[in-house]
Amino acid sequence: MRSTKRLNEIRALPCVRCGYPHSQAAHSNFSEHGKGKGVKADDNYTIPLCHGCHMVFDQYRNMGREESRVWFLKMLEKTERMLNLKDEDVF
Repeated sequence: MRSTKRLNEIRALPCVRCGYPHSQAAHSNFSEHGKGKGVKADDNYTIPLCHGCHMVFDQYRNMGREESRVWFLKMLEKTERMLNLKDEDVF
């Protein structure tokens, strides 16, 4: 699924890894989320990452594939909580 609305909401969040205020919508790198050769994963599987953290994630610099998969799922859960915050809520 492609969703401009979802991607814009993700980009409005700070980086989920370092907190930098300007982020990109980083798609999952895993086939179970729709990733394939030349095909991005489903937009529902995106997290906010700044440019530097996005490169680290995509290039598996700090962790292997399985460790990266586990980390991504945790960050996806955190992203969903961030998207569902009300104005009076504190994260």
